[in-house]
Amino acid sequence: MSTELTRRRFIQSTTAAALATTLPALAADTDAVKATPSYNPNMDYRRLGKTNLYVSAICMGGHWKRVNTVVNNFKSDGYEPLTDELHPGFEKNRYDTLSRCIEHGINLVDACSAREICAYARALKGRRDKMLMTFSWFENESRFPEWRTAAKLLQGLENGMKIAGLDHVDIWRISALMDGSHTPAETEAIITALDTARKQGKVRFTGVSSHSREWLKMLVEKYPDTIQVIVTPYTADSKVLPTDSLFDAVKQHDVGVLGIKPFASNSLFKGTSALDDPNREEDDKRARLALRYILCNPAITAPIPGLINNHQVDNVVAVLKERRQLDLSEKAELDAATKEMWARLPEDYHWLNDWRHV
Repeated sequence: MSTELTRRRFIQSTTAAALATTLPALAADTDAVKATPSYNPNMDYRRLGKTNLYVSAICMGGHWKRVNTVVNNFKSDGYEPLTDELHPGFEKNRYDTLSRCIEHGINLVDACSAREICAYARALKGRRDKMLMTFSWFENESRFPEWRTAAKLLQGLENGMKIAGLDHVDIWRISALMDGSHTPAETEAIITALDTARKQGKVRFTGVSSHSREWLKMLVEKYPDTIQVIVTPYTADSKVLPTDSLFDAVKQHDVGVLGIKPFASNSLFKGTSALDDPNREEDDKRARLALRYILCNPAITAPIPGLINNHQVDNVVAVLKERRQLDLSEKAELDAATKEMWARLPEDYHWLNDWRHV
């Protein structure tokens, strides 16, 4: 064997080993990856736990906070009530932003309210096969007492699908109480509703969303056939507990995890998210550092930042061309940024402090 061949094999093997540590949870089934919606060879895809779906390493969050900075005369923080006649600038913005996601190979959007489901169903009309969509019509789900029986949850699902014009749901992830304080009967109702909807063929896969690590861990362990996906916070400063972590159960039971609030509801950023904001370049870098950090946790299938324009889509996708592990200077930079993040966290998001360790 020649010295050059030996050297080449050494480089290949060490490169593969490096990728294995810096690109966690990447998909191994090449055929399944290529069959995923909106496959793009430049995108990384990860297996969403026992669903065996392959989703982009960064997915699209349903929130459109600060969209008023890029949509003229959109008077709200991005949650203007939806009617049959949407704000034309807003509707175009959502269509165009999803289109850019699809171009890059981002193939899942998380919709967790009536407004989000209707907006994204409309933006995906005629191209529903291009993107997976989670469904949580939280207004008709377990956060509210009148929707805590299996029958009411199934009624809410059916009504929401009808209103949004959806003939199926890829992932129904019921929004539960943030603190997980459901009674055993309420918890059983959630499981029954999810199982029934899947047996009826209305939904393909099932899961839940909550801000309670303890309750989620219990569900993952007690109902492994039903809890296939969880949607839960994981920020740019979250760290895995050394023992009794939620992720121990997630890995043991092969559960997909979509991480919300990677930027702590935009508290990570100095600027306003407007395209002409003087802090845009620094905020873009902060976003990429945060996503690189989060992607190093193999238990997180994908972070799901809310993206409000094509520039933001391009910026998060640029992460895939950068190494995952932060060097010492980058880690120091992100640490400084997250200290600012916690300091400017709005009062109604102080609960995120409970997600510093998971």
